[in-house]
Amino acid sequence: MTSWLPLSPAERSVAIEVLVHGPLSRTELARRLGLSQGSLTRLTKPLIESGLLVETPETGAAQARQGRPSQPLGVVADARSFLGFKVTGDMVYGVVTTLRSEVTARLERPLTTHAPAAVADVVAALSAELAEGRPAAAGIGIGVGGLVRERAVVEESPFLGWRDVPLAALVRDRTGLPVVVENDVAALTEAETWFGAGRGLDRFALLTIGAGIGYGLVLGGRRVPFAEEGRGPGRHWIIDPYGPLTPDGARGSAVSLLTVPSIEYQIRAATGRDTSYAEILAGAAAGEPMAARVVGEAARALGTLIAQIANFALPQKILLAGEGVGLMDVAGATVHETVRAHRHPLADAVDLETKVSDFHDWARGAAVLAIQVLVLGEGRV
Repeated sequence: MTSWLPLSPAERSVAIEVLVHGPLSRTELARRLGLSQGSLTRLTKPLIESGLLVETPETGAAQARQGRPSQPLGVVADARSFLGFKVTGDMVYGVVTTLRSEVTARLERPLTTHAPAAVADVVAALSAELAEGRPAAAGIGIGVGGLVRERAVVEESPFLGWRDVPLAALVRDRTGLPVVVENDVAALTEAETWFGAGRGLDRFALLTIGAGIGYGLVLGGRRVPFAEEGRGPGRHWIIDPYGPLTPDGARGSAVSLLTVPSIEYQIRAATGRDTSYAEILAGAAAGEPMAARVVGEAARALGTLIAQIANFALPQKILLAGEGVGLMDVAGATVHETVRAHRHPLADAVDLETKVSDFHDWARGAAVLAIQVLVLGEGRV
């Protein structure tokens, strides 16, 4: 693999701008970064020589406007591939992406055990299968629900029952590739900031609902790390102190009101029957009283939480994602009504985007993290 590292902070800024927003003319790139043409030439020369950036001929129409041939700077997106994985309690989901995070293949495999070595074996096997017949893999990113230390060690993961597992080293030993491990919500936030709903925004928030509650905040175009990241902060976000009490989460917390397991638990406690989340949503849509009550309460809780994020973080956009977003299809009107009720009457409407996603999207987030750290040195530890 051609080495693109180390990049200076200025070189990194140029590379990121072209990767995320390119191809860009040199004039536009200099304007965006506040650089002189001479400084830009000095910074881009080693990036072009290393193969990270390339000069791409402009279209005939653009050339005519310029009066002379122009060569915008871009990247060869498919020169290398990147592997991304999302590890859940019962599955490993994997994708292979280009340098621009375009997914070109996806696979999944069940987990029969949470033994770290066995999980690493599954990731390694998927890596080999995904990489076959594609450009050489530059590295691997892995997203895990839990607390991750130094992008290498899973310090704590309640979903896997892990403590202090050196997952990056285990997978690196089996694949020979550099490996980056991160909290899955953090990785998804990075992916959406660079290539998704948050691209180009100064302030952006991500809220995920599913097996747990995830939150990511971007300020100044950069994700804000926080101490609770990976420790399930939603267990302590009290939305209704008189709300339901579930096995995972304080009474009336975001976790007790909104997560898929908690909603299923409430219905089971009331009816004595095991009912899936999809069946509960369908029942609520059909007017089934118990399902409608639980789903309605969840929708009001979600609206309250979104309003709180909007009131205090002041994001330009909030992205709602995760396997629990089907709630919006059934009770979206209640969510929006609650958001408005908890906002100042003259406040701008919240720009709320809902993304129907699966675990392969989370795996893509891990691949983007690999691109950031392994290629560009962004946030290297």
